Amino acid sequence: MIDLYSSATPNGRKITIMLEELGVKYNVIPISLDKKEQFSENFSKISPNNKIPVIVDNENNQIIFESGAILLYLAKKFDKLLDKKNYWDVVQWLFFQMAYVGPMLGQAHQYLFYNPGKSQFAEEKSMGYAKHIYEILNNRLSNKDYIAENYSIADIAIWPWVARFERHQINITDYPNVLRWYVLISKRPAVARGYNIVGDFYEIPIP
Repeated sequence: MIDLYSSATPNGRKITIMLEELGVKYNVIPISLDKKEQFSENFSKISPNNKIPVIVDNENNQIIFESGAILLYLAKKFDKLLDKKNYWDVVQWLFFQMAYVGPMLGQAHQYLFYNPGKSQFAEEKSMGYAKHIYEILNNRLSNKDYIAENYSIADIAIWPWVARFERHQINITDYPNVLRWYVLISKRPAVARGYNIVGDFYEIPIP
């Protein structure tokens, strides 16, 4: 049994989608970010950076934090969704999500969605980064169905962030390759299930 400490964020949804794709048993322990439960003494013992998600693999007595590391750990443990033939292709796009997609679109959430009108400079900067990310993805998907050759943890890492395109003030129809990929993945049963495991129910936004 795997214990998952998580919330209804893009990073949290990565892991519930992954676990649903793997079809393994897991137990969810919701962490309320609004109530600052991520800073509790007990959670701090397993999450040194006080962030979700975290998994505890009771079979191996292993604790893993950081969503990218969790995806890689689960892919290796169950030998799925990590294309061995295109291993480094998958890994580099996973790191692209961790280093660029998440941080920059996370800032877009803050300045464009939660706190509009606070800083014109921050909003313009965030919008520029968001557009750049969508352009990169649109180019990448110009001749392929998935981020790497086959559906993998690279797609699982990036998709929940793109699912918030409305918060980025992005018209996703301007990026037809991203839209095609986004809709394709949204139709996967495991994605539909994994999207709403933790927190309130939200419809997956489809343009």
